[in-house]
Amino acid sequence: MRYGRHRMEAEDLLQDAFIKVFDNLSKFKYKGSLEGWIRRIVINTALKAYGKKSFQNEQIGIEVHTDSPIEPSILASLNEAALLKLVSRLPDGYRIVFNLYAIEGYSHKEIADLLGIQESTSRSQLVKARKLLQNQIEQLKKIAV
Repeated sequence: MRYGRHRMEAEDLLQDAFIKVFDNLSKFKYKGSLEGWIRRIVINTALKAYGKKSFQNEQIGIEVHTDSPIEPSILASLNEAALLKLVSRLPDGYRIVFNLYAIEGYSHKEIADLLGIQESTSRSQLVKARKLLQNQIEQLKKIAV
């Protein structure tokens, strides 16, 4: 769900990925976990799908963004589904970079190589994604109060 804009798109991506897993299962060399191998195929399938849509860089360059702290109470009240919903609202470029960096653990260099962008663009997209998420959380905080 983190890579699809909506459930149907995520299901299509997952189905395409599992077809690739099935077709390439004989190529798995047992030199690592099967889970990691499958995860890599799923991520690459999602990235290729966005590449076909001509991945767009929302902004290039890093603007000055100051992160103000978010109260732990508002974060504690958000469950995984609510956080995924906030992430899914991010523009495609921001969402993909955020997922790859913050959730999957890729470095900015790896993200740049995967997406065919500059490392600085990856950093910029991450900063902006975090800022948008922070703004969304602040709005939830205002509603909750």
